[in-house]
Amino acid sequence: MEVLRVQTIASEAKDAAIPAMFVRAETEQPGMTTVQGVHLEVPIIDFSNPNEEKVLHEIVEACREWGMFQIVNHEIPSHVISKLQSAGKEFFELPQEEKELIAKPAGSDSVEGYGTKLQKEANGKKGWVDHLFHIVWPPSSINYRFWPKNPPSYREVNEEYCKYLRGVVDKLLKSMSRGLELEEDELKEVANEEEMHYLLKINYYPPCPCPDLVLGVPPHTDMSYLTILVPNEVQGLQASRNGRWYDVKYVPNALVIHVGDQMEILSNGKYKAVFHRTTVNKEKTRMSWPVFIEPKAEAEVGPHPKLVNQDNPPKYKTKKYKDYAYCKLNKIPQ
Repeated sequence: MEVLRVQTIASEAKDAAIPAMFVRAETEQPGMTTVQGVHLEVPIIDFSNPNEEKVLHEIVEACREWGMFQIVNHEIPSHVISKLQSAGKEFFELPQEEKELIAKPAGSDSVEGYGTKLQKEANGKKGWVDHLFHIVWPPSSINYRFWPKNPPSYREVNEEYCKYLRGVVDKLLKSMSRGLELEEDELKEVANEEEMHYLLKINYYPPCPCPDLVLGVPPHTDMSYLTILVPNEVQGLQASRNGRWYDVKYVPNALVIHVGDQMEILSNGKYKAVFHRTTVNKEKTRMSWPVFIEPKAEAEVGPHPKLVNQDNPPKYKTKKYKDYAYCKLNKIPQ
């Protein structure tokens, strides 16, 4: 059975009407629900600031108040990010039949592979996006079957990016641990840093003739501990603030950090997962490269024991990550 890809629909749509399955209700349409002309001033944190206490304070404040921030001067060389982006773009520009060689198998329990639909949407609507998922760390969990063979540089540039990314994650987790008044390694230990999965997703949002009516990805929080995202230069990320939707300003060479559900749970609600969505563009293709830093499937996640007491009872259940993910993707209450 051939699966219809958004990239194919977009190439055929041009100025024609788009299929109804992509058209959102007015309460969700970005043309109706975005605060126009205002960029949300999400915190921008300079990772190279020699005043480490200031950096720590800014990270903790952003995790508590925003659930999202951008980091600049983060020690990932710009050429490493450029090569990551070029390789992903080349993959999505391959002939359709070549992309389908690494498609997510029908009925697979894993998200890995090239695909279009990720989760059930209650109203039967679809996002204007195709994607590629695969694990990039640890080596024992990688399945190269879902890594593109073309371009030939794909594996090398992803491995190089991941090598630098692990340093960023380490620094973030240490800061976030201290922000919870724990020792700097305690968060990493309870989250079992050595066994965390780094799951890369490449989002490909082709041009859309009616961008005001559709969403790339509907409103959601990420399931991860953290998400570290590299966007291309096309505006599209939006965050919810006080119940309204705002564009998040694109900052060249910045990494966008999202606090995810597992970190909100682990911190017993002190850190907040960010509610966000993506819009699309009429003329340009938007792409993004989030890496979800996740527990392994069998890992149990709950509030950190030191953050729970008589005055602060646990606000979340402790459960296996795979069970949490199953509930979330199938819209079952946790």
